[in-house]
Amino acid sequence: MSATAAPNRVVLATAGYDHQIKFWEASTGICYRTIQYADSQINRLEITPDKLHIAAAGNPQVRFFDIQSNTPNPVYSYDGHKSNVTALGFQKDGKWMYTASEDNTIKIWDLRAPGCQRNYECTGSVNTAVLHPNQVEILSGDQNGNIRVWDLTANGCSRELIPDGDNAIRSLSVAADGSKVCAANNPGKCFIWKLGEKDTSTFDPLTKIDVCNTYVLKTTFSQDGKWLAASCADNTTKLFSCAKDFELSKMLHGHTRWVWDCVFSAGSDYLVTASSDGSAKLWDINQGDPIRNYSGHSKSITCVALNDTA
Repeated sequence: MSATAAPNRVVLATAGYDHQIKFWEASTGICYRTIQYADSQINRLEITPDKLHIAAAGNPQVRFFDIQSNTPNPVYSYDGHKSNVTALGFQKDGKWMYTASEDNTIKIWDLRAPGCQRNYECTGSVNTAVLHPNQVEILSGDQNGNIRVWDLTANGCSRELIPDGDNAIRSLSVAADGSKVCAANNPGKCFIWKLGEKDTSTFDPLTKIDVCNTYVLKTTFSQDGKWLAASCADNTTKLFSCAKDFELSKMLHGHTRWVWDCVFSAGSDYLVTASSDGSAKLWDINQGDPIRNYSGHSKSITCVALNDTA
């Protein structure tokens, strides 16, 4: 991959069922670039740590596009999954990528070499996966209700949890300092554990939140550790205060259909949400109000990516 200097501008992109990736001026709501993604719908978007490429996960492939140029074609392609790619992310220095899929596997890809380097088999369709801040453990959640920790050093599964029977795990998120993990499931519950100081050797239950009466589709902790956001199929995103035992602090109303994805700004003051109503919204966390609307997709937006670091 190129070692060119990273762009300084904010990178904000959305994608979904209309086979398009759209890039937005965050402050104005203007779409300045659209990429056609011919392969399939897009399930996840992630920006590489150097902000040079955006990775789009579809069915069953992952494609990389150049952020700085207007080249419409992918610059890298990663093929190996056999069904929808439901999660992807990067090692902090951009050396490797992990992906998870409905084909029951998690794969590790060295971005400096061709092909897939590791393949981990699960017993069910993998709905979510997240890299622990220690960079050596991946947590996955599947359709059968299992949470697994994959130790990359030992090259295998180090532990399993089943928090709520066979209810599918929909989203996993780990706090930026590695202190907590949240698992959200189909019946609308979030389970939160305190983790070991350096790894996931201990999962101490902290609380269970009844978030909504339907699916929790995405959860994420803010970078400063103050907030847990949960986007739901009841058209809302809820903000819970981590300092107040995950008390419900704000409920963000404005979308008219399911809210599939949410991502905090680097400073934790703003949140961007993506919805089946075809729009994405920028929210001021302190006010709890939408301050910008990003509209232009013709179908559901299922994913949003934001990198506003300097």
